[in-house]
Amino acid sequence: MPKNSLNVSFTFSLSYLILLCSSVFLFIVFSFPSSAQLYQAQGQAIIEDGDSSQARTRAIEDALNKALLVAGASVSSVQQVVNGLLTQDNISIRASGIVSAIELIDEVHSGNSITVNIRADIYPQEKQCFAADFRKSILLTKSHIVHREQANIGKVYALDTAIMNNLSNQLNTNSQHIDVKSSLAKKTPYSRLKQNMQSEKIKQLVMTLTDTADSHYVLFSEISELSFNQESTNAWSFWQQSIFKRNFTVSFYLYEGVNGELAYQEQFSQSAPWAFNKRESVDVNSPTFWQSEYGQMIDSTLNEVTKALDKNIICEQVRAKIVQVNGNSMTINLGSEHGIKVGDELSLLHKSSFTSSAGITYTSFNLSPYKIKINQVYRQSAKAMTSDGSLLDNIQIDDLAIKH
Repeated sequence: MPKNSLNVSFTFSLSYLILLCSSVFLFIVFSFPSSAQLYQAQGQAIIEDGDSSQARTRAIEDALNKALLVAGASVSSVQQVVNGLLTQDNISIRASGIVSAIELIDEVHSGNSITVNIRADIYPQEKQCFAADFRKSILLTKSHIVHREQANIGKVYALDTAIMNNLSNQLNTNSQHIDVKSSLAKKTPYSRLKQNMQSEKIKQLVMTLTDTADSHYVLFSEISELSFNQESTNAWSFWQQSIFKRNFTVSFYLYEGVNGELAYQEQFSQSAPWAFNKRESVDVNSPTFWQSEYGQMIDSTLNEVTKALDKNIICEQVRAKIVQVNGNSMTINLGSEHGIKVGDELSLLHKSSFTSSAGITYTSFNLSPYKIKINQVYRQSAKAMTSDGSLLDNIQIDDLAIKH
């Protein structure tokens, strides 16, 4: 294969992935270059209906997706399921990189979940995004239950806080490119502003929050569906209490802090049996809830959210804010927790904004001729000096530093 021909599409059948678990190695027959890199990743999946083989397959796919993302590959996986029946028995992965071998390191069963660790030899794409080197800090905000009357069954009003706590834990544990700065315990006016299409006030809210939390992004969310299906899951067991499926639909909105603009949005929707008595008050922070089928469905959904955020933010250019200027040195709000290292060279941007006749604020950036080099690194910040020792005459606090 020529060196510049790295974009390939390949397909693992489920049977091959299952065979992988017993044979340990799976080799794809291609002609490769000689510079593969070894990546290790962990994947997890819920065992549904006692089918551990399917869960193992999903866990391996999850781990491989993470490995490819870290390698700088673009991944899409497809598994078409209709009414709970697998109608397309393959998992397709299209990537700007090539997997030559996958090794299953270990497999752990805990309750009704399965966790696998794999090693993958990946030939990465020739040009990876510079931004993949840096972790981006995100401020999580309390979610908003759109139809609070739907939360009445089970008295699950605290779900707005519980899911964000769960997501925070998942991002801290599993995310490759996100640093959770903090979480807001109080609600913001975001949903009201969005409903009234007050985009300029949303921008101001985002920029105020990022300044306060010293973060790069703000994540808002809305729980729009907690309703029940009409048909019970045990309709033929008339002597038992009927168990109905309960829906869960949540939307996420990620905003960039520098200009308050929407960077990513997506809606996730699932359902699962609600095994609790309809008159019972359910503690959504308890292990009982999160170990139930409904709780595990939400947990699985938030795992998908974590992967989606990672995938969409990996190549987003991180813009460090300049928080102090002194002669030819400065301090920026990126540190070791974000991946900054001594010796990194960054370019500087002047931030400016203007308001149109329609009252819409636009943010623009002008590239400065200065370059700076990192010489001291702390956890949340770093110090840098101009590469040529020149004075930073026109660089001001709140200007930006980027790697490109």
